[in-house]
Amino acid sequence: MYTIDERERLREKIVETARADPRISGGAITGSAAVGASDRWSDLDLAFGIADRAQMRETLSDWTDLMYRDHGALHHMDVAFGAAVYRVFLLASTLQVDLAFFPAGEFGATHPTFQLLFGVAVERPQLPPPTAASLINWGWLYALHARSCVERGRRWQAEYMISGVRDHALALAALRHGLPAEQGRGMDRLPGDVTAQFEGALVRALDEAELKRAFRVATVGLLAEIDRADPAIWERLRAPLMELVAFPSGPDARST
Repeated sequence: MYTIDERERLREKIVETARADPRISGGAITGSAAVGASDRWSDLDLAFGIADRAQMRETLSDWTDLMYRDHGALHHMDVAFGAAVYRVFLLASTLQVDLAFFPAGEFGATHPTFQLLFGVAVERPQLPPPTAASLINWGWLYALHARSCVERGRRWQAEYMISGVRDHALALAALRHGLPAEQGRGMDRLPGDVTAQFEGALVRALDEAELKRAFRVATVGLLAEIDRADPAIWERLRAPLMELVAFPSGPDARST
């Protein structure tokens, strides 16, 4: 397991190497460290601009060799973002090192978590958070598939779909409270009364009765968040979503 000091020393070494690489036009700290929010478990996130787009592949290859040869990389994966490549390394120490390589004309902040260290960055529009509409749409889509999976006896897939309903409802809540809605980043900062209503949406076993119980809780929670985000959409979705989980006659879902 890596220590904070080891992580920071590695950051310094990588930045020093980047400054000396004539192909690199700029470097930045990204992620939580860029806003002073890193902790014991944080990754190491850096981004670099490449002066000549034609040298992107060569630069990426050379830096990959460097990470394996000098810094204990065991494996890596790529995440594409437009013309940029995020190469994500797993080190023997279990440290995750994300190195993003951008053509110089696209090297700049798309999130607040960007701290320029050297070189030049271009002005770029900030990427918007997910919209309430998109989260609502994914929520009801997961709900449709959750019902089908339960009825087909596909227990593991049902659990996956029910979790999707819950997670999109919680993302809607995070958006409503001005918290990050991506990848669960804002969930632990939600008020306790918000998260409490979703605790019952955790699937505790894979029998049919438990799946249906958790599905109902997740869907009721989703409906509550849809109502707060867009009452008109709630009016359209209330009846079919209630039908999916076989809501009994009684209180309206809005008051549940």
